[in-house]
Amino acid sequence: MTAGKEKFETRKVPMMPIRDVVIFPFMMTPFVVGRESSVRALEEALGSDKKIFLATQHDASVDEPKASEIYQVGTVVNIVQSLKLPDGNIKVLVEGIERGKVLQITDAEGYMQATVRLARYAIETNAQIEQSMQRVTSLFEQYVKLCQSLNYETMIAAVRMEDPAKLTDTIAANLQLSIEEKQELLEVFDPAERLTRIADVLDIEIEKLNMDRTIQSRVKRQMERAQKEYYLNEKIKAIQKELGRGEKSEFDELKKKIEAAGMPKDVRDKAIQELKKLEAMPPMSAESTVSRNYLDWLLAVPWKKRSKEIRNISRAERVLNEDHYGLEKIKERILEFLAVRQLVKNPKGSILCFVGPPGVGKTSLGMSIAKATGRKFVRMSLGGVRDEAEIRGHRRTYIGALPGQIIQMMKKAGTKNPVFMLDEVDKMSMDFRGDPSAALLEVLDPEQNYMFVDHYLDVEYDLSQVFFVATANVLHTVPPALQDRMEVLRLHGYTEPEKVEIAKQFLVKKQLEQAGLNEKNIKFTDDAIINLIRHYTREAGVRNLEREIGNICRKIARRVVKEGASFSVTVTPDNVNDFLGVIKFRDTLAHEKSEVGLVSGLAWTEVGGSILSTEATVVDGKGKLTLTGKLGDVMQESAHAAMSYIRSRAQRLGLTRDFYRNFDIHVHVPEGAIPKDGPSAGITIATAIASALSKVPVRRDIAMTGEITLRGKVLPIGGLKEKLLAAHRAGLFEVILPRDNEKDLAEVPENLRNAMKLHFVDTMDQVLAIALEQALPVVEIPADASQALAPPLTGPSDAPSAHQ
Repeated sequence: MTAGKEKFETRKVPMMPIRDVVIFPFMMTPFVVGRESSVRALEEALGSDKKIFLATQHDASVDEPKASEIYQVGTVVNIVQSLKLPDGNIKVLVEGIERGKVLQITDAEGYMQATVRLARYAIETNAQIEQSMQRVTSLFEQYVKLCQSLNYETMIAAVRMEDPAKLTDTIAANLQLSIEEKQELLEVFDPAERLTRIADVLDIEIEKLNMDRTIQSRVKRQMERAQKEYYLNEKIKAIQKELGRGEKSEFDELKKKIEAAGMPKDVRDKAIQELKKLEAMPPMSAESTVSRNYLDWLLAVPWKKRSKEIRNISRAERVLNEDHYGLEKIKERILEFLAVRQLVKNPKGSILCFVGPPGVGKTSLGMSIAKATGRKFVRMSLGGVRDEAEIRGHRRTYIGALPGQIIQMMKKAGTKNPVFMLDEVDKMSMDFRGDPSAALLEVLDPEQNYMFVDHYLDVEYDLSQVFFVATANVLHTVPPALQDRMEVLRLHGYTEPEKVEIAKQFLVKKQLEQAGLNEKNIKFTDDAIINLIRHYTREAGVRNLEREIGNICRKIARRVVKEGASFSVTVTPDNVNDFLGVIKFRDTLAHEKSEVGLVSGLAWTEVGGSILSTEATVVDGKGKLTLTGKLGDVMQESAHAAMSYIRSRAQRLGLTRDFYRNFDIHVHVPEGAIPKDGPSAGITIATAIASALSKVPVRRDIAMTGEITLRGKVLPIGGLKEKLLAAHRAGLFEVILPRDNEKDLAEVPENLRNAMKLHFVDTMDQVLAIALEQALPVVEIPADASQALAPPLTGPSDAPSAHQ
């Protein structure tokens, strides 16, 4: 947007610095001149053409400013009137003519003389400029309505003009801005640009005035409310006095509550002391509200009220079996706890931590414990919590302070012995506000939690009778000190028969109820449930299985609404596809056929076990080992260890000792976007490389897991049950495992052990003997080279053992 062409003119005029005001063109401004240099400049101007250049100085406190202490842009004005006062000062009235920028300042006989460049614009009005002028005028009208210090009629009359330059300068002069902001507007020479700048400034000022008005009205309402409350309170006091009830009935009631709360002596003394302070405070003071809230919290927390505990072990066992299928170890531990409660009068509270993949029933198990023991149940989610005050609360010195979640949940429970679930304890984090896991150390320590101190209450509170149950998907993110305070119970993934029973006993009934159906409308066969498990879910728990059952129930509910309540259907493997569409997972082996360099490994994740296919290929090159598939540092190190083992066994594998000089080996683990790490893929990678180099295929019906050393030893791994479940789900019924993991078979369900053939090995040579479809060629090794190699391939003492 342009306003026209710019024309320049340079002239010399007397100059006078001014304080605390910015003079705009077209404006009449009165002020008093008192400085000697300014009086001389004024007299010089009066003696000639009555033109003088006025520029604002940076610092108003400086009496004799230098040229560098004066803004470079000012206004050439015409002296309209002047009047000499008795004290020697001169009162003048000036009218702004045009802007000017100082090019040079000289000292002429005791006053400043400036060489000023004047810029004049030949204004060409067009539709765009007229629209901008209308907008600025409209905004200024809004501004004047909101600003109480400006007369509305006078201001609106003053801005009714068609000259954009005069309009912008008139508005700028009447805006209540700082000197710096007005100077910025003065320094914009182009009228079109000034229109835009003025519009922006008006938008900001209108928003400020609206905000000020909102705040003022809110403050006024609050003051009126406070005055009304004070008046009514005084009235109530006067009425109560006339009725003979006195003024202390409320405080007497609080005192009775304190006496009846069953607080320990030190807590009771503090509450009474706080009550006395509250009595002495004015009722409308902010401090009285803080004190009253504190007393309310002290009274709300349960100090002596307890749930009557059910110690009937037979009943508890029946409740646990009704709510959960399997989980025998967990149930045994809960029943042991109840047995101890019967034998010991005041046992300490238990602190359990259920660790397992999502969907295996950790949270619902905590609710069953509460139901079996007759206690209240409260749950606190720790996922994403990063503030220590969430556990311990804020001190009362902070505005809006509250107790931590521990005390708040105890208030919600209403008893001092609830089942308290700390959900997702592995998902806590920390930042500059503190570490919540460190605050939990006191809460979960039976030796300390009988005197837990919340920052808000600032008194000791007994948590020793609380049954704490924590849940987590993994333990490696839980600090070791916190793990040490909890009894860790692992919940592994469910086997297929267990999932079928859970679906029949719990999931189908629950989803029928939620969909408004009954058993006459829909029936699931066992084969249909197995079909759902194998082809529509791949998980350690049963959450997705429940979701798929719910999808079928909703589709049947729609048919029932359409065709009547008598409609019924039996879900079988043949019609599952009609309800859920094409299958999501194929119930096949991990690989379609045995291939060179392709091995089925086993991995453990937060959601259970999974199959980890590993590929290796050999291409011409110079001995480079390439690893892809987003592998972590530990997994990459395992791959390098496997490669070193292969090189050390080169001749026994039918390879020349310098084979690696002519080949590059590429190892890839598919699903490249998913991060993978850990040492348990060592024997898998070594087998893939050995197969690729020897051109001998790996059996397609076998999986493996184990860590490898440089000497070819196979070391134990974790997550055995989850990995075997994953192999079983994928149709792999033969697995190679480290011999040191043989002791962990006790954790594996018997039906799973019977369904699989397990090979326990000590060395990598045994792994290759089992996994490859045919024996590797044995190359005679010279006597002088045999000492540098690992033990022979197999022998009577190191033959693999098998369980079937």
